[in-house]
Amino acid sequence: MKILGIRVDNYSKLETLQKVDEFFGSSKQNKIFTPNPEMLVDAQKDEYFKKVLNSGELNVCDGFGLALVGKLHRYAGVDLLLDICKLAEAKNKSVFLLGSGSDEVLEKTKENLLKQFPKLQTVGWDKGGKLQIVDFRLQVDNNENEKIVSDINSLTPDILFVAFGHSKQEKWIHENLAKMPSVKIAMGVGGSFDYISGKIKRAPRLMRKFGLEWIYRLIKEPKRIGRIFKATFVFLWLYLTKYD
Repeated sequence: MKILGIRVDNYSKLETLQKVDEFFGSSKQNKIFTPNPEMLVDAQKDEYFKKVLNSGELNVCDGFGLALVGKLHRYAGVDLLLDICKLAEAKNKSVFLLGSGSDEVLEKTKENLLKQFPKLQTVGWDKGGKLQIVDFRLQVDNNENEKIVSDINSLTPDILFVAFGHSKQEKWIHENLAKMPSVKIAMGVGGSFDYISGKIKRAPRLMRKFGLEWIYRLIKEPKRIGRIFKATFVFLWLYLTKYD
């Protein structure tokens, strides 16, 4: 279904992982995006972002607000990442970690992934280069970006997890995936590396179950109040006034 002009797929967790398994055997490359209310709000002023999101081969509902208004199955991005790693371990598929801006976070992410999935092939990582959005378009340092792509190609990963923050990561995947032919699955993972590495603690399971992460995040990170307001009240207002 579409919410605010963005396609969001309504698959159960099992169906989602079946799609991922199909992607491994596909002759084409596949993008996995995880739309949430904040992303949909931002896409209302960014037609290119909207186009990029709708180009995803799999758009997984990540956000209680979307699940609530669309009566959709919810699958948090970090949980999907972990389940893809579990599947990759069983299928002998390799993973590359890109983004977060921190080698320390990436190293700890790899360490913790290997604790959960000892046979997972994490073939490399890169904290990413300088990225910015100018007039809704992604701006990169071309030399830096070419080196990142070249390094990824030298390791021929099957899966690429990209953590540049929403909008940047989806646009980067959309514009660069074709340059990395070994990658069967590229997924935008937002702050997942921060959670997996332990840099940021996730909300307690019960709060996650009832969609109350925003309260936990507001308590832990008061500076996020603007983003939380956007993802709750602004999203709901837009949904009610632009219902499609």
